[in-house]
Amino acid sequence: MHIRVINPNTTATMTATIDAAAKRIASAGTDISSTNPAGGPVSIESHFDEAISAVGVVEEVMKGEQEKVDAYIIACFGDPGLLAARELTRAPVIGIAEAAFHMATLISTRFSIVTTLGRTGIIAEHLLDMYGFSHHCRRVRAAEIPVLDLEDDSDAALTRIIDECKRARDEDNIGAIVLGCGGMADLTGQISDAVGLPVVEGVTAAVKLAEALVGLGLGTSKCGDLAFPRPKAFTGQFEHLSQQRFD
Repeated sequence: MHIRVINPNTTATMTATIDAAAKRIASAGTDISSTNPAGGPVSIESHFDEAISAVGVVEEVMKGEQEKVDAYIIACFGDPGLLAARELTRAPVIGIAEAAFHMATLISTRFSIVTTLGRTGIIAEHLLDMYGFSHHCRRVRAAEIPVLDLEDDSDAALTRIIDECKRARDEDNIGAIVLGCGGMADLTGQISDAVGLPVVEGVTAAVKLAEALVGLGLGTSKCGDLAFPRPKAFTGQFEHLSQQRFD
């Protein structure tokens, strides 16, 4: 089984962190390969960043299709380009926010999300509504740290995340915490030990869900809106996609 983990930002050190976390949790016989687009934002902290990064996500899926990848994971908590990526492949495509929400509801009746910045917390709230998990989430909290601080000032970032998780534990009447950033993929154990609650992180959750879907022989439906895109003309920088067939 070959799972491709796509970090939608262009920071290679964060891709390496995500890759290591995915490989630690993967089953024997599961091949994890991680990548990031060659161009785009160095971190994803806004709707604009997500819109630009979504192009890189779908291009990475197109490359994966040439390699016969069995499943894809979009390793950004905004799940940028998720539905577009699903259109391009029969393989399962899993966003880490959706994966984390599902896992959290299997072990608790209420959870809170701890993310990086307040503005990205609003994006998480949109996803909770879209995926149908709003009634499970008590609160979306922000440690108010830029995403790249997880790489550049990791000790201070971890301290602020743990402090916010403790506030969630004490104030939100929850059973679990969801970490709201792919760059937190390697922090689950430390945070859970410090806070004393189950901590769900989306990259590792998505790996196990991808393994399950592939093992069950389940792939992305090609009926309805997730059918392959119709070939058509593209112009400008996307001209290379003109008349391309994805099936």
